[in-house]
Amino acid sequence: MQYQEYLAAAQAIKNKLPGGEWPLGIILGSGLGELGERLERAAAVPYGDIPGFRCSGAPGHKGRLLAGELAGRRVLCMQGRLHLYEGYSPAEVTFPVRVLRLLGVRTLIVTNAAGGIHTDFAVGDVMVIRDHINLMGGNPLAGLYLPEFGERFFDMGEAYAPALRALAHEAAAGQGLALREGVYCAVMGPSYETPAEIRAFRALGADAVGMSTVPEVIAARGCGMRVLGLSLITNMAAGVTGAALSGEEVLETGRRKAREMEALVAGIVGKLN
Repeated sequence: MQYQEYLAAAQAIKNKLPGGEWPLGIILGSGLGELGERLERAAAVPYGDIPGFRCSGAPGHKGRLLAGELAGRRVLCMQGRLHLYEGYSPAEVTFPVRVLRLLGVRTLIVTNAAGGIHTDFAVGDVMVIRDHINLMGGNPLAGLYLPEFGERFFDMGEAYAPALRALAHEAAAGQGLALREGVYCAVMGPSYETPAEIRAFRALGADAVGMSTVPEVIAARGCGMRVLGLSLITNMAAGVTGAALSGEEVLETGRRKAREMEALVAGIVGKLN
């Protein structure tokens, strides 16, 4: 992707939205897209109307960019993301993140549906991502270097901002919700993992596994955003309970826990500086 392509996408979005910058971005994962309906004075732009954006084909992903207000803050909200397993390149998957940066986003909240690896976790738990393991087979910033989006080599020691993680726990406590915290392991998909793979991931220190998020976080950190990641544990990973896995279970848990997740994210946004 050339820098002019990012500029063209940002300008196309600006032409459809009210003026001013948007300091906060939210990416909504599988089954969590209804949070976007809580935005006030929202305007919607389908991904297909934005040059350079690809269309999201994953179940439960509406594939549109919303601009509005949440808890009194101006927010750009991606209702659905792109995945490597859909056949998109890492650059295509992370294209929207860099466009968000051009639109003023400095803080990014990323949500996903994940499988629980930690044996103390239960379906319906929410995990604050403390760190991640990238087993997707690549890095979205490999290839053409665009200095406009930051340094070529940058620190990932605190990919998920400690201050934002603390804020998430504070907001959750105010709602009577206890959050988990742990390491997210990202894999390509789309097949679910084998029990042997899950045992290996657990040995590596992973607490949850999913098929998204990490490329976006790398791109966001590369261009200077601070990031908060939240995983909704929608199923226990292969071999943890012996139950068969299904995509419908993921979406059903997302629907069941949607209001709790919506309230949590709104509570976090309301506490942001």
